[in-house]
Amino acid sequence: MTLLVLLLIVGSATAIFSQAGEKIASRPAPTDNCQLIAIDPGHPSETSGGCVHHGLKEVDICWQVALQLEKLVAAEPGLRSIKTKPQVDRLVTNRERAEIANAAGAALMLRLHCDSGKGSGCTLYYPDREGTVQGVTGPSEEVITQSRLAAEAMQKGLAGVLGSQLKLNPIKTDSVTYVGSKQGALTGSIFAKVPALVVEMVYLNNASDAAFIKEPAGQELLARGMLAGIKEFVSVNR
Repeated sequence: MTLLVLLLIVGSATAIFSQAGEKIASRPAPTDNCQLIAIDPGHPSETSGGCVHHGLKEVDICWQVALQLEKLVAAEPGLRSIKTKPQVDRLVTNRERAEIANAAGAALMLRLHCDSGKGSGCTLYYPDREGTVQGVTGPSEEVITQSRLAAEAMQKGLAGVLGSQLKLNPIKTDSVTYVGSKQGALTGSIFAKVPALVVEMVYLNNASDAAFIKEPAGQELLARGMLAGIKEFVSVNR
């Protein structure tokens, strides 16, 4: 395995360590009726350091939005969060990211990315079928179903907050992505034992999208939209 997850119970908190024994993240102490959200700021991973367009690095944008979302979740009764890496430039593999969310018992793993290509706006992806990578097949039918419900809830939350300020594309699935079409699902989804979504927040190569997400106000708007989607999902899927 690429990751050895050690759950060390000290008091009521849980620490998650890498294979090298380095602490990656900590799970907050359990709270009655508390839902844990795994926030996964994209890149760097074993496959990519992220795209760069218009002077903006995807890895930096994902980290900044993750911090915004983390603050919003912390202020929301009944919600807690954990990040899959402790700093912006920490390399964590896609398998490790999923295993961190699994070990934390997350209600949802939210993977933040920026797209690059012909298009604009925000797009959600969820696993719609099993895939195989590194000799492992997944996710389960239950995770697929819950991921679809999470995508629908997230789409609703984003639509209510973004309005006309950022285009919101129709929901898509892992199997239409380049990697997903080859494996059946994205690597993070294959190893996920909790509902998993990818939020391609903008097309970073699109000048209008880049201008939107460059500003703290745009980042906060996306974070507020994702919080609305999280609340919509957990309210009906406890």
